[in-house]
Amino acid sequence: MQLRRSTELADGAAEGKPRFGLPGRDRAATLSVAHRAILIVAVAVGSVSAWHALAPSWRVPLPTSANRAEERLQDFRDALYFPIREFLAGGNPYDPATMFAHWPVRQDFNLYQPYHLLLHAPFALAGYRTGAVAFTVLNLLLLCALAAVAAHAVRRFVPVPFATTAIVVAALLVTSQVGKAQLYVGQINPLVALGAAGALVARKDSPGWASAALAFAWLKPQYGFPLAVLLFARGSRRVAVAGTAAAALASLPVVLLLVVRGGGIGPFLDVVLRNLTHAQATDYGAVDSLTSQRIDVAAVVFRLTGWAPSGGELVVLAGVLVLSAVLVRRLDRAGAVPVADLLTCLAVVVCVVHQPGDVLIAVPAMVAVAARRRPHRDAVLLGVLALAVPFAHLHFVDSAVAAALGARAAVTLDGVAVVAAWCLVAFAAVRLTRARVPAGGTG
Repeated sequence: MQLRRSTELADGAAEGKPRFGLPGRDRAATLSVAHRAILIVAVAVGSVSAWHALAPSWRVPLPTSANRAEERLQDFRDALYFPIREFLAGGNPYDPATMFAHWPVRQDFNLYQPYHLLLHAPFALAGYRTGAVAFTVLNLLLLCALAAVAAHAVRRFVPVPFATTAIVVAALLVTSQVGKAQLYVGQINPLVALGAAGALVARKDSPGWASAALAFAWLKPQYGFPLAVLLFARGSRRVAVAGTAAAALASLPVVLLLVVRGGGIGPFLDVVLRNLTHAQATDYGAVDSLTSQRIDVAAVVFRLTGWAPSGGELVVLAGVLVLSAVLVRRLDRAGAVPVADLLTCLAVVVCVVHQPGDVLIAVPAMVAVAARRRPHRDAVLLGVLALAVPFAHLHFVDSAVAAALGARAAVTLDGVAVVAAWCLVAFAAVRLTRARVPAGGTG
């Protein structure tokens, strides 16, 4: 028992360096026939999937008041192109009434970090079609970069060829429902996911880069806040504080400009309040809508039971963060870094409002955990399988579930799977840390 414990601790202590194996060049030169076949299939499948995923960007009709219900590139339209156009025209895109009056949008502009309006401005300066194609291509490249981060995360613990892992993961990503959805609707999740994954991977060896990555994860506050809290709990205080400060400083000029334009801090806060009120009242994407696909604990509980207690979302936020913070600290002390990273990502997406596509942040941790299989981690692997449900929830799967169990079950399936994944990994973390951390807590 002690020998196995020591071996596993040595596995986890190798963070940042491969434990063994040939140099990268030698491994690449000795790829087996099976590896080469896998690479060829991955390139072929990934190329076809990428082409189909890019196609909506040049096929989507130009937005008008008559086609607001168009789903292709709807997030690019509603959360990037027209909000930035409103901002450049001198208005405040956070005001729902302003956006609905001036532009052919279906959704209000959520409270993304204000620096988003500057960061993505180049995609709104050109015509809509040009901006849509350019942004979709960028998202495809960001998915490939996320696959590279996953390959790096695996290579820190298992001696596998970097290129093989990166290409296979990229092909799987762009073929999966989660990956295709990012390009189909024009989400900004690939950048946010890359930031979150980068912060986790680089937090020890390159805290400066990790801080910059966290600043990008803050683009959506429901990512940035819980991730910063958990990074702080895991001892990466400099990364958590510096990344949060960088996001705030980058947003400050935009906020000041909006305050001046609106006539002061009071009117600006009124706009923020109207934004939050609209988000709670709309039935498009709201927790009680049959078309909603929220995967956080509060929404899943409501969908399964019809129970939504007052203040329940705040209780879930605090409860998930506190429990996860305790467990990831113990996992870090035990040397189970990949499991700690996976639990961190899962906690981020189940503690507060999130959609199925948001599980993209967990890809590197999923791949790393799956590559380091240990017999006592069956619960962790079950968690990985549960987390794979949103990725495998393709159109024909959705149609089959809806036909058999109804539309509500189809849109609830992903949330149940993700919450189950968090529960399984949390359970495994308790068992793992009890087995590997002595009574003094020294691990």
